[in-house]
Amino acid sequence: MQLIETTAYLNRIATAVPEHDVHDAFAVFAEQMLADPRLRTVFRRMVSRANIAHRYSFLDPQKGSGPFSSHDAHEFYRRGNFPNTARRMELFEQNAPVLMRKAVDQLALNEEERSGITHVLVTCCTGFYAPGLDFEIVDHLGLSAGVERTMVGFMGCYAAMNALKLARHIVRSEPKAGVLMLNLELCTLHFQESQELEQVLSFLVFADGAAASLITAREQGFALDSFKAVMVPETRGLITWKIRGLGFDMLLSGQVPAELGRALHEGGLMAEGDGIDLWAVHPGGRSILDAVEKGLELPPDALAASREVLSSFGNMSSATVMFVLQRMMQQAQPGRRGCAMSFGPGLTAETMRFHAV
Repeated sequence: MQLIETTAYLNRIATAVPEHDVHDAFAVFAEQMLADPRLRTVFRRMVSRANIAHRYSFLDPQKGSGPFSSHDAHEFYRRGNFPNTARRMELFEQNAPVLMRKAVDQLALNEEERSGITHVLVTCCTGFYAPGLDFEIVDHLGLSAGVERTMVGFMGCYAAMNALKLARHIVRSEPKAGVLMLNLELCTLHFQESQELEQVLSFLVFADGAAASLITAREQGFALDSFKAVMVPETRGLITWKIRGLGFDMLLSGQVPAELGRALHEGGLMAEGDGIDLWAVHPGGRSILDAVEKGLELPPDALAASREVLSSFGNMSSATVMFVLQRMMQQAQPGRRGCAMSFGPGLTAETMRFHAV
C-alpha cells in the first residue's frame, strides 16, 4: 500500500509592531552616550548607511509623555543607571501580551480556524516568564485547555525557521492539526550602556515586533517543502546572546557579513539556487543583505522585500523573516518557488524551501 504524504501549508501571516517609532531618537541618544568624538563620527556615518528609516518600541522616546510615561525610554535608560535584568523582565511581562494580542487579532481567525487549532508554538529570545505567552494565547482566543503548547526559546533570529519546521512535522504526522505560531520579540529591552562602538552599533538595527501565523494541511498560501540547517565552521563566537545581571548581552561581530558571504559563495549554505524565484532573507542588517546578494550572485531586486522590511521596521529577531514572507505571500503567483533564510548564533543558517499555491 502506498502512503500519501501530507503537505503542510503556511496559510497566512499577520504582523504587528508597537506604536513608538524610536529610530531617530535612539540614534541621537546612542551617539551622545559615546564619549570619544571619533567614535561619534563613525557612529553617525554608520547610521546614515544603515538603510533603516523606522524602528518601533513599546518604550516611548518622548520623556514623560502622556499615558505612556510608565514606559518612558529616558527614565528606563538613564545614563549611569541602566536597568537590571529583573526590571527588564517586568516590562516584558507587562508588554509582550499586548503586542501578542495585536498580532493574533490581525490574523483574524474565523470560528472554524479557531476551533481547529490543536498546537500553539511561540518563539522568543528577549523575555521569559511562566505561565507565559503560550498560556496568554490560549486565554485570549478561548482555545481548548488541551491545546499542545511548545516554546522555542533563546534561538535568536532563526527561531521562526525552527518553529515552521516543527509545525511541518506536526501537520505531516497529524493532517487534521491546526498550528498557531507566534514570533514575538521586544529587542529594545536589551540596550546596554557601553563605550564599545561595535556593541552600540549592534543595537542600531534592533526593534520590537511580532508575527502570528496559521499552518495547516489546507492548500492555501505557501507549501512548506523542505528545511536545511547549516553551521558555518569556526564561527561559533561571532554571534552570542547571554543572560547577565543587567539584561541580555549580545555580541554581533562585524565579521558576520564576510563569513556569511564566503560560505554562500563557496556553496556551504546553498547547494543550489537554480529555480528559486523568491528570496525571503532575514534582514539582519544592510551588510548582511549585501553579503547574501553578492555571495549568491543575485540580481539587485531579488532582496527587495527584505530591504523594505529592514527600512520600515529594522531587525525584530525571530519575527523579521515572517514580515518578509508576509509581503511575498501578498504578491506571489501560484507555482513560484522560494527560499527563506535566517541567520543566528552558531554561526548558523536555517533555510526553508517553499512554493506558492
